[in-house]
Amino acid sequence: MMKETTLAHSVRLICAAGIAGLIAAPALAQQGDQPIQRVQITGSAIKRIDAETAVPVTVMKMDDLKAQGVTTVEQVMSQVASMQATQGTSQVVGLGTGGASFADMRGIGANKTLVLLNGRRLANNAFDSSAPDLNMIPFAAIERVEVLRDGASSLYGSDAVGGVINFITRKDFTGGIVTVGGDSPQHPGGQSVNTNIGLGFGDLDTQGWNFFAMGDFQKQRAIGGLDRPYNTRFAGGLSGSTSPANYYQEGDSGNPVAGNCSSAPNLINDGNTSCKMTTSSFVDYVPRSERATGLFKGTLKLPNNHELGLEYLISRSKVESAIAPVPYGGLIMNRTQANGSLNPYYPGNGTYTPNIPLDPLFEGESGLPPGALPGYINVMWRDLPNGSRADENINRQQRFIATLSGNIAGWDYQTGLSYNENKVKVNLRGYSDGDMITQGVLDGVINPFGEQTTAGMDLLMAAALDGNIQNAKGTTKTLDFSASRELSDWLGAGRPAALAIGGSASREEFLSESNTEYAAKVVASTGIDPNAHDEGSRSVYAAYAELNVPILKTLDVTAAVRYDKYSDFGNSTNPKVSFRWQPAPEVLVRGSYSTGFRAPSLYEINSAQTYTNTSTQNDPVNCPNGTPIPGKGSATNCRVQFQKLLGGNANLDPEESKNATLGIVYEGVRNLTLSADLWAVKLDHQIDNLSEDDVFADATKYAALYHRNPAGNLSIDGSQCVTAANCGYVDLRTQNLGSIKTNGVDLAAQYRLRTSDFGTYNFSMNSTWINEFKYQASENGEWNNRLGTYSGIGPVFRWQNTAMVRWNLREFGAGLSANYKSGYLDDENAYEDNHRVASYTTFDGYLSWTQPKGYAVTFGVRNLFDRDPPLSYQEETFQAGYDPRFASAIGRTYYVRASYSF
Repeated sequence: MMKETTLAHSVRLICAAGIAGLIAAPALAQQGDQPIQRVQITGSAIKRIDAETAVPVTVMKMDDLKAQGVTTVEQVMSQVASMQATQGTSQVVGLGTGGASFADMRGIGANKTLVLLNGRRLANNAFDSSAPDLNMIPFAAIERVEVLRDGASSLYGSDAVGGVINFITRKDFTGGIVTVGGDSPQHPGGQSVNTNIGLGFGDLDTQGWNFFAMGDFQKQRAIGGLDRPYNTRFAGGLSGSTSPANYYQEGDSGNPVAGNCSSAPNLINDGNTSCKMTTSSFVDYVPRSERATGLFKGTLKLPNNHELGLEYLISRSKVESAIAPVPYGGLIMNRTQANGSLNPYYPGNGTYTPNIPLDPLFEGESGLPPGALPGYINVMWRDLPNGSRADENINRQQRFIATLSGNIAGWDYQTGLSYNENKVKVNLRGYSDGDMITQGVLDGVINPFGEQTTAGMDLLMAAALDGNIQNAKGTTKTLDFSASRELSDWLGAGRPAALAIGGSASREEFLSESNTEYAAKVVASTGIDPNAHDEGSRSVYAAYAELNVPILKTLDVTAAVRYDKYSDFGNSTNPKVSFRWQPAPEVLVRGSYSTGFRAPSLYEINSAQTYTNTSTQNDPVNCPNGTPIPGKGSATNCRVQFQKLLGGNANLDPEESKNATLGIVYEGVRNLTLSADLWAVKLDHQIDNLSEDDVFADATKYAALYHRNPAGNLSIDGSQCVTAANCGYVDLRTQNLGSIKTNGVDLAAQYRLRTSDFGTYNFSMNSTWINEFKYQASENGEWNNRLGTYSGIGPVFRWQNTAMVRWNLREFGAGLSANYKSGYLDDENAYEDNHRVASYTTFDGYLSWTQPKGYAVTFGVRNLFDRDPPLSYQEETFQAGYDPRFASAIGRTYYVRASYSF
């Protein structure tokens, strides 16, 4: 009978300790005989009798994470120190990503972190096909999470550059479990409830079959823009579309309340003649969300050591976020109307006195626009009467898999046929018909400068539009096969060599399109092309082999190779080699080197050309350093959102990468494990959009990307880009950028202390320290630093750390954890030179009570000391005053969980 090595025993203990043993580090001295079966560890295709792999794998046990109050996959990912960024629910506000959440290991992009469920891929989010949505993972059914902190090009795919996250569900389950819980922040908003239910029948060992179903449901209330004070730290989210409206002919803008802008809600002075609106108070800190997932799994043992499995996953997520009311930056108001009468709201016609000179013969810088008469003014207004806009993103996922596994002639084999589908539907509320608003201002019915008449209000209410604007669907069909077996002890090392082979064939399809009729009516405020239609498909074939050869009694070498063939991008062959050396019983040295290849996604190739808004910027030509040049007004050129052009690129080259790791594990003291793993990643031909901040910071270098309208301006309203001839925009379509190079070290420590009278204590620490992170904005361009400084799309944290102590005594338990992110130099801003964002540390604690009869209760507090997110002047996101990508606005939160197993 096979015996369990100490390393495998240690991994089981670490899994039992949950977060107290995040790193699956080996225990290196021999223990007593303990029979086990072969297992397959993430990162290798070879089944082994222990977990002694040559690559670093972090293992997290879900039962213990749930005992600590973890209820979402996002919260699980926050425990991984190598995770530079996780786009969680609070970061999707206004981003147009279909409400999806993504994981990003090493900070090189979510599309380079491979997310698996039971070792197989999930369908990418259909909205942009970049990566799977973490909200679709069946949280209730997860048994453990294995995080491979190295590229795994041979087994899972050559595109796993940043690493692999493998969510592994229970293989079988008998009995039942019901869990209910709730979270209540100390400050207003954000309350949530969650329920998990599981039911299983049949004993796989004695009856030869098992079927179980696991479901979970979660609902969270929004945290609105007035529920926290962080957006008041500075005037963020500035816009020249205001209420009362700004107006202009050329040069400076005027406003009826100029000089006293604060007399109107959310307005601040913008020079002497106009105002700006701070929109961040309208923006949700955390959107309202609902999630439901269900996993149904059946397993049947067949004769002669074979096993048939059927699995069905269904998930649904709804995320609804609020942003500021609809802005209109291109409205026309004439001094006289078509019937010859004066427009009552035109400044100087009696109701309002102009505070800037108006030319009664003005015909525009490039001729009269449609509907305009000589002397017209441009009006920049925000539709407050119809309230905040809301985006409702409904994301549905389903996956069906049939598997057959067993042993034939000494080969452990597994084959599977799977169908993956993801659908995204985007609905809008609080928007209005741009044509009706435009005509209402022209006709003198809508008053953009003050209170509405009954007729004006009736027209505004009639113009209100709720509806579906975009739909997307992505599918992947896959047939896969793998097999592994032991070979002979070729070199007399005392252990046999092992071989694994495998392959797959898949078909991927993608479709995304606008609801033309509705999108055409709201294009002024969404920028979404009413005729957008993105479609693509490809076939992908892959084959791989992996060979593990013990060279000496203390040294193993593994070599692997993977061949991928894309129907639209040719083929690629990528090798990987790794070693495991144990020079002494208490020391393990490991290392690996691999190459990678990622073909452009269907979305990156086929996405339609569409205009949308930038973040808040200064026009570097018309408003250098925040000061408008003569003849150009602040309201249309300074600290406003311009139009940018996005879209796919059929001429993209694939990304190529190189990964290397070198690590050591030491266990010289009983129950103490220390590990350090050096890592390095080099990515070439990065596929992405140029950073807005980079483009606006150097207008000379990127002059070819600026396309100005005939007046020499960048447009601030989507309606101006319906006809390309009148559109001023920045071209930020997808392209191959330069390279990324980053390296650092992952550190881990674990210690377990058992006492006879005072229980068991588990201490753990996991850290990632980054030595270098540089990127090129263009092929062969200069290297830019993102480490510890806001550059491009944001910072990369030099140091991230999670630490925890857990205590258990019979039915009682308690835990305290700390999470740390180092500070960084903030984005350049108009408020404070060289501002440094403070480091961010939060503490979480819990108490638990478990009864042998199946009852369990947990009470805990997240952000125990109610730490505020540090001040940041970034304007990449809609929320202002902090960066929601790296810190939370929720604050201290109390939670309780109760479960019953039977």
